[in-house]
Amino acid sequence: MKPPFLAALSVAIVLAGLPVVAQNASVAVLNFESAANPLTLPDDIYLGEIGGVATNSRGDIFVYTRTGHPTVTMGTARPFVHGGSRLFQFDRNGRFTREIGQGLYGFLFAAQVRVDPQDNIWVVDEMSGMVIKFDPQGRVQLLLGRKPESVNNPPAAGGGRGGRGGAAPGAGGQQDVFNRPTDVAWDAQGNIFVADGRGNARVAKFTKDGVFVKSWGQKGTAAGQFADVDSIAVDAQGNVYAADGGNNRIQVFDNNGTFRSEIANVGNVQALCLTTGSSPVLYASNSNPPTDLDTAGEIFKLKLDGTMLGKFGRAGKQLKEFDSVSAIDCRTENVLYVGEVGSFRVQKLTLK
Repeated sequence: MKPPFLAALSVAIVLAGLPVVAQNASVAVLNFESAANPLTLPDDIYLGEIGGVATNSRGDIFVYTRTGHPTVTMGTARPFVHGGSRLFQFDRNGRFTREIGQGLYGFLFAAQVRVDPQDNIWVVDEMSGMVIKFDPQGRVQLLLGRKPESVNNPPAAGGGRGGRGGAAPGAGGQQDVFNRPTDVAWDAQGNIFVADGRGNARVAKFTKDGVFVKSWGQKGTAAGQFADVDSIAVDAQGNVYAADGGNNRIQVFDNNGTFRSEIANVGNVQALCLTTGSSPVLYASNSNPPTDLDTAGEIFKLKLDGTMLGKFGRAGKQLKEFDSVSAIDCRTENVLYVGEVGSFRVQKLTLK
């Protein structure tokens, strides 16, 4: 028999390694309202599938959407593709003000748009494999990743744009080339974190100047592995929250990629948003899968330790319902902008 102090120590060690579990069996349902038409577009411009939505410090709204005129050149077995997504800006009242980067080489398949604390605008494009930083005036300032000049059709066996080079499946190389990235975030020092999430299943870290530091993650179900990395957020202490929707969890890492914990029972998490301030909260979308548009759909509100504060919404196409949420902006805790793939729209929500 173990001495009492050793038995207690063993229990403490086991408990320390357990994941944080969000208990959603009896989650409070939060009241909220949705604005009918939060954005006003010119007559000749339309929204498509919403990749991302974000706001800046002035309340301007940015939407990166899969609309445009995609073009594929099929001269040989190696097609060249361009076009297909556009970045729109609206004022705080939802009135269209301008388009940024019209016809830009890296705009192909919108994955996300984020605005950093300095009001720079960051676009993540899944199919061009690029993360593009614009200054507040809309001028390109930094490029991460690289759009290939052409793509093998069909892809060469064992190849692909992630440059795995013998790495574990979905790990990608220890390099700054992406394979279907999905999101971007920053810590307080300005370090950049990219969710290199669908072709690869990893998080890549860069300095504030765009110099590659390291990456972690690969395909799998164990701690530190991902089905995909669908979204990412970083808190004030530098902890990294990675949405692992295919494994129905959010994984939490320290600033250098060491696994800390997981938040389970949050469903197919496709979008994360972390508020700032003294009592930050995390919003996580349990997006309905494309194979079943009538299930799930709610958005969870959590403390950073995984405690569930409530949920709101459900799957559907009416106001206050959600069809495959791809993006959440939460500059303030009670006013959110939510982008949807399935309904080609942005909803402005007010939580009560």
